[in-house]
Amino acid sequence: MGIVLSQKFKQRQKLTLTPSLKKSIDLLQLSRYELINKIQQEIEENPFLEKIEDFENNPELDKDFSFEIESKVDLKDSLLNQINDLNLDTKSLQISKLIINNIDEAGKLAEQLEDLEELCSFEHSIREIEIVLKDVIHKLHPLGIGYRDHKECIRIQIECGKLKNELKEICLNIILNDSLDDLNKIKNNFIRNGGKELAFENALNEIKKCDLSPGLNFQESQYIYPDLKITKENNQTKISFIEKDFPKIKIDEALAKNVQKSLKIEKNNELSEKISEAKWLLSSINKRNDTVLKVGELILSKQIHFFENNPIKIEALSNKEISEKLNIHQSTVSRILRNKYIESPKGIIPLKSLMVSSVSKSRNVTSIQLMKLIENITKKEKKPKSDKQIAIELNKRGFNLARRTITKYRKMNNIPSSRNR
Repeated sequence: MGIVLSQKFKQRQKLTLTPSLKKSIDLLQLSRYELINKIQQEIEENPFLEKIEDFENNPELDKDFSFEIESKVDLKDSLLNQINDLNLDTKSLQISKLIINNIDEAGKLAEQLEDLEELCSFEHSIREIEIVLKDVIHKLHPLGIGYRDHKECIRIQIECGKLKNELKEICLNIILNDSLDDLNKIKNNFIRNGGKELAFENALNEIKKCDLSPGLNFQESQYIYPDLKITKENNQTKISFIEKDFPKIKIDEALAKNVQKSLKIEKNNELSEKISEAKWLLSSINKRNDTVLKVGELILSKQIHFFENNPIKIEALSNKEISEKLNIHQSTVSRILRNKYIESPKGIIPLKSLMVSSVSKSRNVTSIQLMKLIENITKKEKKPKSDKQIAIELNKRGFNLARRTITKYRKMNNIPSSRNR
């Protein structure tokens, strides 16, 4: 009993927020741009800090930056302007605004359709919301807006893009293929059925060109700076922290040494605090950047297929999994993911968009993977199976899924109930 109480006491101690820890947490959640501004401000205010390199002439960090951002039309305003020009009926306009208000910075629909139905106090049904999502929102620019997963984001851009019909059809067949995890299998089947290898490769290249964060790249003129960069060297995909244009600072040791000597003779709390703050800032910046890189490395290792050869495949990955593997608190993971971006061959991608929750507690399975499993079961069934029977079948395979979970994702996949199949 004493050991248990001791452990609980230690856990509580760990969660105590000291002023220094609170400052570190605040620093952790800053975007790269915000952090660079903070560093420059600290250099101006703290005489014990000095720059190793001069960044004043960096055009990316122009002093008129904030004004330029405010003068731009943001994603939400652009989308609202577009729907106002469509001459929609009152109901469709209301639903369109509801959806747009719940699209995140990357362009992804941040809420489930069930949640949107609840947000509008059930004034509009899930079916009505989904129709407007597909017929109105998915046709707005930039293409891909309102996507619910990366597969849908790509499909929207292919369907609504300007590709020739033959190439578009091949692209859609790849995206919607049941064997999506095995591109070689899809390719071999395509060739076996009379398709040409070059046509398949052209289609795959078009898929790879699709913007996975259409909302984010719409705002590129608003100066979003990625912290991390993915590159390919010697056939190996690597991730690194972007050192370019990041201020390098150090303590002015000579000044600090002279002041510390004088402080022994005459105390000066303000100067003592400035020295401590300078040391804290250096340590916290290094820790922040190291943690961002470690999180990025873990995400890359989990989503390696997505970055290397399968532009649609995203594995389940949660804040909890990162927390356990890196031995950091879940709230720290959330702060690290906030306003952090990766520069990759696929464009600039928010770190958090590569996080997909598992819908099963016992096995990692994303919502899109579960929808595909349900779809496969219903396609092969001789007699329509109820949601409970589908749950039982999947649970025999090692999934821990409730009937209501099956019902939710069956509806999201537009599969009728067993009575109507």
